[in-house]
Amino acid sequence: MNVNQILTAVGVVVAIAAVFVGQLAAYSALILVVLGLVSGFMNPTADMAGRMAYTVAAVAMPTVANQLDAIPAVGAPLNSIIDNIAVMIAGMVVANFLLAVKDSVMASGE
Repeated sequence: MNVNQILTAVGVVVAIAAVFVGQLAAYSALILVVLGLVSGFMNPTADMAGRMAYTVAAVAMPTVANQLDAIPAVGAPLNSIIDNIAVMIAGMVVANFLLAVKDSVMASGE
């Protein structure tokens, strides 16, 4: 199991635990963004299509997850879990964006 898989697994566990553990919910967004940033910086997505897919996922997942609220009893927790995972993906998107900007700036200076 590589570091990226471990960070993703920890992020999913935090996303699920934040829904059911009240004390963790206050800091879950910060924890998930940090996990996403670390994952994004350690394992950058090199191709433009991959970066675009992560960006679309970070934007679209919460919108689609909102429709789960129509399911009685389990819809709201599922919506919250998916929203939390989208927060982690957003951290990865920001890290990849910053690395892409750095690469374009460094390449133009040569």
